[in-house]
Amino acid sequence: MIPEGASLIYTNFTARTARLFHGLPDYDGKAVVLGVQRAVDDIVEMWRRTFFSVNKSVALKLLRRRLERSLPDNCDVDGLIVEFADLHDLGYLPLRIKALPEGRRVGMKVPFMTIVNTDPRFAFLTNYLETIFSDELWKTIVNATTAFEYRRLLDSAAMRTAGSTAAVSYQAHDFSMRGMSGVHDAANTGIAHLACFLGTDTIPAIDVVEKHYPEHDDSYQYGCSVPATEHLVMCLGGRETEIDTFRDLIVKKFPTGIVSIVSDTWDFFRVVTEFVTRLKTEILARRPDSSGQAKVVFRPDSGDPVKIICGDPEAPMGSPERKGAVECLYEVFGGERLETGYILLHPAIGVIYGDSITLARASAIVAGLEAKGFASTNVVFGVGSFTYQYVTRDSLSITSKGTYAVVDGSPTNLFKNPATDDGTKKSATGLLRVDEVSGEYVLREGVTPGDEEGGALQTIFEDNVFLRRQTWSAVRANIEAELASY
Repeated sequence: MIPEGASLIYTNFTARTARLFHGLPDYDGKAVVLGVQRAVDDIVEMWRRTFFSVNKSVALKLLRRRLERSLPDNCDVDGLIVEFADLHDLGYLPLRIKALPEGRRVGMKVPFMTIVNTDPRFAFLTNYLETIFSDELWKTIVNATTAFEYRRLLDSAAMRTAGSTAAVSYQAHDFSMRGMSGVHDAANTGIAHLACFLGTDTIPAIDVVEKHYPEHDDSYQYGCSVPATEHLVMCLGGRETEIDTFRDLIVKKFPTGIVSIVSDTWDFFRVVTEFVTRLKTEILARRPDSSGQAKVVFRPDSGDPVKIICGDPEAPMGSPERKGAVECLYEVFGGERLETGYILLHPAIGVIYGDSITLARASAIVAGLEAKGFASTNVVFGVGSFTYQYVTRDSLSITSKGTYAVVDGSPTNLFKNPATDDGTKKSATGLLRVDEVSGEYVLREGVTPGDEEGGALQTIFEDNVFLRRQTWSAVRANIEAELASY
């Protein structure tokens, strides 16, 4: 549909508004740039596997079949086939892709990526690829921005109550995989979590970051987990002998290191009062493993998370339900009063809660613990699909828009500004340059070709060659810098 004389189309990807994003009350309206390198890798590989490495006649036959069977006959299928035949002969995607560094945060309506064709025969490619790039990027960026908010919350609470953020990298654990839309979706969401935290049960995410953001040090820790039971394990042990199941896990199967045991199969508060009292000697006798820890983690998985962890003020006075899990464990094992004045539980025990955790619930839990005199780091949060799946592209309104073209040799600045819109969908125009000014990314529109070459948007990919790659430690370093400057 583009004009026959079009030889260049330049487009940008931008988060337009955070109006529908659920951040902390003081969220500043920025998006975390993440997943571009992975997306480019996967899209290039998909084209290689499904088009360029396929016999030309076979590839074009398959393309013609799809076009003729899905489009009406007023479409010029023959013309499209000719263009794709030429592209197959070329053998690669003739594109130049520029992006901001991953792990950095960018304000609304400031581009984080631009794409332009490098061969005048294939100007159509730039926006032809809009959907696949959007599909591969939006959720990673939205969820990285959410993970950043969790990290801000937990860092702040840890500094107030524990005096250190040393434990925070492990305080949010990715529980989302079983609630995501397939393995690919789970992995791409999982790397968003891993940009801000180390704990994950989404193992494919570890594979993704190791593949697309490799480190030179083979021992680098991309992500980690611990042995953990599910309800099936506890049910198989039997209700009447549940304490024996706990003892077997604590003493025989995992006598060292961390083990997480789901504890609400029948009566959670019986576990954190009666059972732990009877098992106290065995729990304290466990030995550290290579992690340096020897901890039994109790996992409630039902009820109101805030009341389960912090206590229910409406429960009978003196009851376990009134005290909550952390106070119950403190009564049995004790803890250390830190210099901040807050109590940290004995290192042999801990709590993780992973059912329907949200930023709001996590905020309420750390506030509830603080009000009771306990450090926020006494609990680990399992952050699942209730956080990472309840999002859409509109959460940050991530979109792609063409802003510049050359048609019949004449450059044209493009833009949209719908009269029926409130200004949200008004696009930038012309060639674009993003500069970093006092730590903030600032957009300049309608710049010259020479000016467009500079700035913070750096060429990462051109004509089938990756020119600039980031390691995962570099991504995490950018996240840490953003946290420090917030």
